[in-house]
Amino acid sequence: MKRVGIVGGVIVAAAVLIGTVAVRAHSRRAAPAAGVVAADPKADAPPGTRVRVEVLNATVVHGLARHATLLLRDHGFDVVSIGSSSERLDSVSVIDRSGHPDWAARVAAALGGARVDERPDTSRYVDVTVLLGTRWHPPAKPFYP
Repeated sequence: MKRVGIVGGVIVAAAVLIGTVAVRAHSRRAAPAAGVVAADPKADAPPGTRVRVEVLNATVVHGLARHATLLLRDHGFDVVSIGSSSERLDSVSVIDRSGHPDWAARVAAALGGARVDERPDTSRYVDVTVLLGTRWHPPAKPFYP
């Protein structure tokens, strides 16, 4: 009886080992995880240019501006200010502050699309202001078990 228990334990251990190896081999060949968007060059900051961005949360959802900041920095934008707005919005609004509509369009593309407005303001130390509305959700992060 003791021998049957040992053989059963060895079989279970071998099955677990084979399953682990198969899962790891499959994950190396698998397509990108759902929610991971392929890089779009129009969604990145222009090479060699510092685009200063202000991100404001226009919702009651805590931490939304921080998520957007991380996303924009991954795309090469220089987020110099984050905070909350007293204004509440449903959708995302990207405001061109420095007369560079291409930069604002790139920020909007990095956020997954947004309305772009032009309101130049030389008193601000930013090129683009982002107002995050309730319809914006941070992209899903890939799951690596």
